[in-house]
Amino acid sequence: MFFTIPTILTWTRIVAIPLIVGVYYSGTMPVATQNLVATVMFVVFALTDWLDGYLARKLNQTSSFGAFLDPVADKFLVCAALLVLVHMQRADVFVALIIIGREIAISALREWMAQIGATRSVAVHMLGKLKTTVQMVAIPFLLYDGTLFGVIETHLWGSVLIWIAAFLTVWSMVYYLQKALPEIRAKVK
Repeated sequence: MFFTIPTILTWTRIVAIPLIVGVYYSGTMPVATQNLVATVMFVVFALTDWLDGYLARKLNQTSSFGAFLDPVADKFLVCAALLVLVHMQRADVFVALIIIGREIAISALREWMAQIGATRSVAVHMLGKLKTTVQMVAIPFLLYDGTLFGVIETHLWGSVLIWIAAFLTVWSMVYYLQKALPEIRAKVK
């Protein structure tokens, strides 16, 4: 099921990465236009995360490949945006290290738990979903980096939200590690 509608939507998030990054390095637009274009692109492509899941269930097109690719695409999109934001000095490198490091650690943990047959102990939890939601709001605010509707200072709110996301990132990592610890202890003995 490489080319179902939901899977194609997931692939668009991966294809979006060089497009979003390219907006900032093309040198063909004023900075305010770059910010707007990159923000709109990020939001549109991030919304495909919800849409592909909805369509997969609605059209009965779920697959193990789609279940694998979906979180990978999300992580690539978030990590690429964070690296752009760090490069543009709109996000702290420490925040990016926390978020990217957690993604690598939890992905490795899930892989290991799958190998020992204990994937249920690290299944997606509401805390992880909350972390993702806060990230997906913070990143466009930081990409936009201006005043929205004449009142919302997106850099300020994005900075606050990305630090909240970093806190939730650590909290969710601790949660997943705690859930996996009994399985790990049982297999190590």
